[in-house]
Amino acid sequence: MTVSSQNQPRGRVARWRSLRSAAAAALICAVLGACTGEQFQKGYILPPGALEQIPIGASQDQVLIVMGTPSTVATLNGEVFYYISQRAERKVQFMNQQVVDQRVIAIYFDKNRQVQRLANYGLQDGKIFDFISRTTPTSGQELSYLAPLFKLLSFR
Repeated sequence: MTVSSQNQPRGRVARWRSLRSAAAAALICAVLGACTGEQFQKGYILPPGALEQIPIGASQDQVLIVMGTPSTVATLNGEVFYYISQRAERKVQFMNQQVVDQRVIAIYFDKNRQVQRLANYGLQDGKIFDFISRTTPTSGQELSYLAPLFKLLSFR
């Protein structure tokens, strides 16, 4: 037997080992890649800079052009447009979703159908909080309408 005929089977075995190692590494990367988290957006997606385009006194038609159709409408002491959204994420595939952020954007109109006030409600420390004015609403009618919306959105 010559030296080159002895090295040939060993060369094939070494190539198969390196090929199997590369295939195993690719398979592990694919499996780990499939386990990464996901984000879910439900409801209204606020366009960047949309709230800045709606000044106090703007018409209801202007709000509809900028923001689109509201998720729901209420008539308290005038009309109110509510835009409802929720963001959830799942850290690892096949796990339950966890709510990261819930928002209700409220646009209040006066009797003349012009913007009277804007509010961006969310949950902070378990309480409904307006992220524009940095306050917690105290109006009984307003809270009685917003609280069920947040409870409806919550999956906890």
